[in-house]
Amino acid sequence: MSFRWVFAQPEEDINTSSLEQELNIPAKIARLLAIRGIQSFDDAKSFFRPSIDLLHDPFLMRDMNAGAERLALAIRKSEKVLVYGDYDVDGTTATSSIYTFLKEFGLETDYYIPHRFKEGYGINPEGIKYADKIGADLIVSVDCGITAIDEALSAKEKGIDLIICDHHTVGDSIPDAVAVLDPKRPDCNYPFDGLSGAGVGFKLIQGTLKKLGLPQTISYKFLDLIAISIASDIVPIIDENRVLMKAGLQMIRRSPRVGVRALLEMIKVDREDINTSKIVFSIGPRINAAGRMGDAATAVKLMISENLSEAKSHAYELESINLKRRDTDSRTMEEAMEQIDEDFNMDETATIVLYDEDWHLGVIGIVASRLVDLYHRPAIMLSNVDGKIKGSARSIKGFNIYNAIKKCDDLLEQYGGHEYAAGLTLSEGKLSEFRRRMNELAYLDLSENSFEPELLIDTQLNLKEVDMKFWKLLSQFEPFGPANLRPIFVSKGVKVAGEPTIVGNGHLKMRVTQNNSGIFDTIGFNMHEYLPAVRNDKPFDIAYVLEENNWNGRRTLQLRLKDIHIPKN
Repeated sequence: MSFRWVFAQPEEDINTSSLEQELNIPAKIARLLAIRGIQSFDDAKSFFRPSIDLLHDPFLMRDMNAGAERLALAIRKSEKVLVYGDYDVDGTTATSSIYTFLKEFGLETDYYIPHRFKEGYGINPEGIKYADKIGADLIVSVDCGITAIDEALSAKEKGIDLIICDHHTVGDSIPDAVAVLDPKRPDCNYPFDGLSGAGVGFKLIQGTLKKLGLPQTISYKFLDLIAISIASDIVPIIDENRVLMKAGLQMIRRSPRVGVRALLEMIKVDREDINTSKIVFSIGPRINAAGRMGDAATAVKLMISENLSEAKSHAYELESINLKRRDTDSRTMEEAMEQIDEDFNMDETATIVLYDEDWHLGVIGIVASRLVDLYHRPAIMLSNVDGKIKGSARSIKGFNIYNAIKKCDDLLEQYGGHEYAAGLTLSEGKLSEFRRRMNELAYLDLSENSFEPELLIDTQLNLKEVDMKFWKLLSQFEPFGPANLRPIFVSKGVKVAGEPTIVGNGHLKMRVTQNNSGIFDTIGFNMHEYLPAVRNDKPFDIAYVLEENNWNGRRTLQLRLKDIHIPKN
């Protein structure tokens, strides 16, 4: 698939020459900083050196004083606390953090993760009943709870206090709880609203430590879990998240908890090489697999393990679950594409809405994301669970899937989510109307260009500018992620040096040069179709990211292709 290249521009007219002079950096590095909103030496210092000292005061968050005071009271009085989490990576890391924090004070603590299929997302009546059954004095919800209006009242009626830690979009009203911590609350003036659910829980830990008169360094032992939550939940890696992510990666490399260590050893990932991408593609899916296939308890057990033997047992169990998830995932993707080929005309389809009563609810969100990548249209995958049609939605830039689904609320029993991802339950007999209406809404909001995939380019680069000094500066832009993606460069008029070939499963491998520059190893995953075009000895344009290869102690730079444009003449 070829992309339309769109060159990024700074939001404001920033004088990059002053950045070049103050920081003694190349013009292209200064441009990359400007695109990321870096306007001054101080901005650059915070960006390149995201110190833990830059974290915001937790008490700037609405209700933090009440929440931290209540949790500190529970610790002082040795009350029984139930940590109530969500079944995804963010929810399970958040649960593990709060649970471990309280256990270290000797509290009688339990956790509750709702079953994905039997109970669904968020605080539910069964969870409140469980809290009552075990005699909990306090529930701390993490990564969920902002819409639990009825459940909060139920807990209050049973004499159970509730602290909510969430980061999702706030509804029309806020639950009646001791504290509702959510930086997205309209009445919350916290400086950064992009925290993960585990990140909000981390701020509660910080606030509680302050109430107890204890050092903030105690909270730092949870940074490995916070980093995993930030990377996996696809929140913006800027501001406070950048600080937490950087510190969390350092902890994983040096001294992770035994559960994280066991998982890394099992999947043979070198701790020294860990980065955001490896969390997203190696750690996250395995932690997520337990919740996707039904019961997320195995993931929590891994992360709260107290010895390596126990942790290894849970890591291998997760790997077994993940292998089943992969098989189910692949089969569902094949069936979804068959349904599209048979039933859909892409020229008349703005939103892909698919239904099969046998699809596994735990993988349809992953498949929906892949369909978005493949067809560049919003995609909604629906399945039947206990007689109800439930599903996951994913979207593209320019189409707020949550708002669109909200406009169909008369067809729904339940829904929730945000701009790019949402979950829903359809009312009986409403599938056809829902499909029609979502297609109509997408056509109203999107232009013809919206369905053409675009690639956001940071800057054009001459390969002569690429050397180890340039790479050393570029590597300091890590950790990468949303709002600070790995820079994508374009080099025009490059030529092949030597003979290009195909390696692995359809990967294009070649060496390229440009205007007497050095020669660079280049790899294009799944780009085998370009082989004939690059063999004809004519120049072409490439979009790519820079990577470092370290083989037998020899460090070289490699171009990983994102796209190729072949001149038409």
